[in-house]
Amino acid sequence: MRIGFISGEFPPQRGGVGDYTRHLSQHLAKRGLAIHILSHREARSSDERIHLHPRINHWGGRALQQCRAWADELNLDFVHLQYQTAAYAMSPWVHFLPQALRPRTITTFHDLRAPYLFPKAGPLRKLSVCWLARSSAGIILTGPQDREALAPHPHSCVIPVGSNILAPLPADFDAATTRAQHGADRDDFVLAHFGFAHESKGFTDLLAALSQLRKSGVPAILWFIGALLGDSDRQNRAALAQLQGEIERLALSPWVRMSGYLEEDQVRAALTAADVVVLPYRDGAAYHHGSLQAALHAGCAIVTTRPQSTATAFQDGVNLRLVPVDDAYALATVLRDLYLRPKQRETLQTGALALAAEFSWENIAQRHETFYRALRATAR
Repeated sequence: MRIGFISGEFPPQRGGVGDYTRHLSQHLAKRGLAIHILSHREARSSDERIHLHPRINHWGGRALQQCRAWADELNLDFVHLQYQTAAYAMSPWVHFLPQALRPRTITTFHDLRAPYLFPKAGPLRKLSVCWLARSSAGIILTGPQDREALAPHPHSCVIPVGSNILAPLPADFDAATTRAQHGADRDDFVLAHFGFAHESKGFTDLLAALSQLRKSGVPAILWFIGALLGDSDRQNRAALAQLQGEIERLALSPWVRMSGYLEEDQVRAALTAADVVVLPYRDGAAYHHGSLQAALHAGCAIVTTRPQSTATAFQDGVNLRLVPVDDAYALATVLRDLYLRPKQRETLQTGALALAAEFSWENIAQRHETFYRALRATAR
């Protein structure tokens, strides 16, 4: 089977959709599928199992013609669009790809954020996302919560994302040394956050909780692990500026560390060395959050916000702790409890590793291949 991925970003560009596309394509190639990837002209890959075509400079109207010519050249069974508006610089043109291409199009919705069209576009922005879903031959959702946001589709399934941080711990890993390298004293209660800056990440609640912990005598410090700015999402810079302003306003600078970009094994080391990973998403915990998947894969004690859908494997007190959205007091209360009860942190670490096994890339790739073959059979 010949599958052509279209992704608005791809490594070495920094972005969750690009990393996801890289891992998925590699695991599908292991299963014997012929994988081609059309992406931004800066994309690079040394993996001989996949065929990368870095051709697109701008995701405007001309990109539709480039995508069609590429798909026709390769005689693909399907074009598989990796959809996230930020990865395409909020361009509306990507919504017309199913009409522009001769091979049938499958769309994975990494999120349902609407694109920028023009000032006061209003409902048209959401309609453009629904249009893309309706015009796709099949759709893949990354979490059960998205089923309620899109109209029913005759060929759809839910396949969660996997962790983009797969590197093992460094051979010389030592938790105490890693903590010291990131500015933590021996008795500090280290909170960690991983992921790009964005308004949906709940930074205001995170910093307010840190402030409450410090005032109550908990020796908490906060690490922001890895780069906070991606290469595609323009909103990252505004969110980072807001984050930095809030740190100054609350006078938290002595207890906040920002590591900047780290290699995968160093991200894994920092996540492992922290006491708790805190991810207070404003839209609730969900399978599509790559930072949450990375923390699960690393076996961390995790505190996050309650999911919008009850149809998840997240269990409060078993594989993570769940708090209400936009509730800094509840967040601080749970974190204080975990500070006082290290055994509970160990329980959460064990539960996180057990849950992470459900989101292995091998399983994700197998489910994709099953979906491709079922959809191909409907055309016969």
